[in-house]
Amino acid sequence: MLGIGADKRRLPAPGRALPGRTTEMPIRNRHHVHGRALRDEFNGFARMLFGMGCFWGAERKFWSLPGVHTTAVGYAGGQTPNPTYREVCSGETGHAEMVLVVYDPASIDVDALLKVFWESHDPTQGMRQGNDVGTQYRSAIYCANQSQHAAAIASREVYLRRLHAAGLGNITTDILYPAPPFYYAEDEHQQYLSKHPDGYCGLGGTGVSCPVSWSE
Repeated sequence: MLGIGADKRRLPAPGRALPGRTTEMPIRNRHHVHGRALRDEFNGFARMLFGMGCFWGAERKFWSLPGVHTTAVGYAGGQTPNPTYREVCSGETGHAEMVLVVYDPASIDVDALLKVFWESHDPTQGMRQGNDVGTQYRSAIYCANQSQHAAAIASREVYLRRLHAAGLGNITTDILYPAPPFYYAEDEHQQYLSKHPDGYCGLGGTGVSCPVSWSE
C-alpha cells in the first residue's frame, strides 16, 4: 500500500488498495444545472465514462451539450469500492476521477462526445493533468458497449496523428470495455462549478483540434 510520501503516480498493487465500504455514497439525486436525476436506471439512454483530470471542470464540458441527458462525477478504474474523495486523492484506491455522461444516441452520437473529450484536456501526460499530479488525474475512457469502444480506439488513432504532427507525445489514455464499476462522488463535488462558478478548474487542452470523422 502506498504510504505517506509515496509516489501518487503509481497505482497500488492488486490487493493492496484501501478496503472501502459496501454502502453507496449518499447524494442529492438532482442535477444542479437542469434538475434531472444523477442516479437512475436511465432506460432508453446510453452512458459513457470520461476521465480528463480534475472532474470539476471535466463535468462542465458535457452537461450542457445538446443530447446529453445528465452528468455526474465519481470514481472508477481502481480497486476500492465506494471510496471517498480523500481516499482517492491519497493514491491508495487506484481510481481515476471520472464523469458519467448519460446521453440520447438519437440526439448526439459518441463521436461528438469523443471530440469534446480529446480537445478539452492533454491526453499525453500520464498520471497527471497540468499541475494536478496523481493516478486519479489520468486520462481514461470507459465504455458501456463495443461500438463505443471501437469509436474510442479509432478516434485515438486519428488524434494521435494530429498530436504527433503538432510535435506532441503519445497518448496515455486508458480505453476499457466493459467499463469498470462507477462510484458516485460526494454531493459537494457534483456540478461543482455550477455551485461555485469561480471555483478551481485546471482543465486545459493541447490546442490541437479533433475531427469528427475518424476516416480523416
